[in-house]
Amino acid sequence: MRYRTLGDLRVSAVGLGAMPLSIEGRPDEARALATVHAALEAGVTLLDTADSYHLPGAEPGHNELLVARALAAYGGDTADVLVATKGGRGRPGDGGWTVTGNARHLKTAAEASLKRLGVEAIGLYQLHKPDPAVPFEESVGALRELLDEGTIRLAGVSNADVGQIRAAREILGDRLVSVQNQYSPAVRDSEAELALCAELGLAFLPWSPLGGISRSSLDGPSRVGALRRFGAFHDVAAQRGVSPQQVCLAWLSAKSPVVIPIPGSSRPETVRDSAAAADLVLDAAELARLDGALSRP
Repeated sequence: MRYRTLGDLRVSAVGLGAMPLSIEGRPDEARALATVHAALEAGVTLLDTADSYHLPGAEPGHNELLVARALAAYGGDTADVLVATKGGRGRPGDGGWTVTGNARHLKTAAEASLKRLGVEAIGLYQLHKPDPAVPFEESVGALRELLDEGTIRLAGVSNADVGQIRAAREILGDRLVSVQNQYSPAVRDSEAELALCAELGLAFLPWSPLGGISRSSLDGPSRVGALRRFGAFHDVAAQRGVSPQQVCLAWLSAKSPVVIPIPGSSRPETVRDSAAAADLVLDAAELARLDGALSRP
């Protein structure tokens, strides 16, 4: 397993996005625990969760509690595992997503996450999404208060633009360590944010990093169109004798040393495959081929 830097910590170059273990279509608890354990056995030391990862209308925190149980039941050493959670979003009974970024809510949510995770301080706490109804400075100010109080050790922002990242840096200084935005072969809207993270030395955690690649690997009518866009990933994978998903994660990692993909998984075999991508290094010709394919209309 290769490693990368997140704040003052060394974490695995590929993390685990734990959301699929708690939302619609989630596995039973035995398989969910086995998936987290498989990640740990493969060397994954970054687990990403959130208080809003639960079924619509259910009690918040299902995923945080699951991650805590998985770590407690694991027979190996977990001292170097960083659990990153998020606050500021909710899931009402209609299956949608809400955003609540006022300081009072974020501080209350962080305290609840702290209890569910069963730790003295949350390793990394992230503002899940800017709330358009609340000044961004108020939301990030709540993170600063949580840092000062010792409730959280490090802070991050998610779904943030360049201006918001700079504003968060002004407020938090070097205690802002990460940005978690959607980024994948299918969604590359955060190029500017990735470049800024590289400039500032912030870890960039792509969520849904396998966008496009997973769809092009499934049988069905949509696969044809997806293969037109992402077939190069399958071709390189076939030549390397690995999965297209591994090629995708290796392509992301090659974007910058600050990139740490956090692919989701709900099965031990898929999390092992994702973890193996940390040791896959694509050469310049392969990277040029993939970038060239994505640049075509």
